[in-house]
Amino acid sequence: MKIVFIGAGNLATNLSKALYRAGHEILQVYSRTAESAQMMADLFECSATVSLDDVRTDADMYIFSVKDSVLEQLACTLAARIKDRLFVHTAGSMQMDILPVERRGVLYPMQSFSKTKEVNFREIPVFIEANKNDDLAVLRQLSESISDRVYEMSSDDRKYLHLSAVFCCNFANHCYDLGARVLESHGIPFDVMLPLIDETARKVHTLHPHDAQTGPAVRWDENVMAKQIELLEDERMKQIYRMMSEGIHGMRN
Repeated sequence: MKIVFIGAGNLATNLSKALYRAGHEILQVYSRTAESAQMMADLFECSATVSLDDVRTDADMYIFSVKDSVLEQLACTLAARIKDRLFVHTAGSMQMDILPVERRGVLYPMQSFSKTKEVNFREIPVFIEANKNDDLAVLRQLSESISDRVYEMSSDDRKYLHLSAVFCCNFANHCYDLGARVLESHGIPFDVMLPLIDETARKVHTLHPHDAQTGPAVRWDENVMAKQIELLEDERMKQIYRMMSEGIHGMRN
């Protein structure tokens, strides 16, 4: 399949690599910055552009992997020039119908991506949706060429999937960052936490997260919690500690 990427960020870079390795052709990369567009285009020896007027019109599929705030505007601009082609976005929280074309769909790989960190795409769950059955079949075939875990999901359900991902990934990583700050302020390397983090992640493969929860908040050990709050100098971290502890304890029943 011949594909043009609109966007050259973390997700676009990882997805385009996986598609290219699966035998699909990346025709062109558009980005608002020339450096980003060219860096990604160099991976596939294809053209790069920063002008929507120069985006090719002969691709089979246009994959929009951009900020939610600019998705609709970019799609509308290209829809005025490109007819009867499949437009697909990769946003977890955006409705499919934001794409102003008859042939529209979603391909959402649920993973945390970084340009410098390779991922095994075959293990990543990919959630697809399309306006037409024929295009849904195209998206399924495309997705199954890169992933062993492909699911059909509506826009309404996908927004809850994305919400859960924010809790499980973004908020969890923020807690790692807070823990790292505590350690580093006392000269303790963060890597001492890695076995604990790894074991916690492994446990939820076999236990429900509710059953895997441990710590002073579970048993509401006010003596331990009060002492730990006193150790924190940052008021925001104190508030997070209190809110998280209350949340853990309050949801035990």
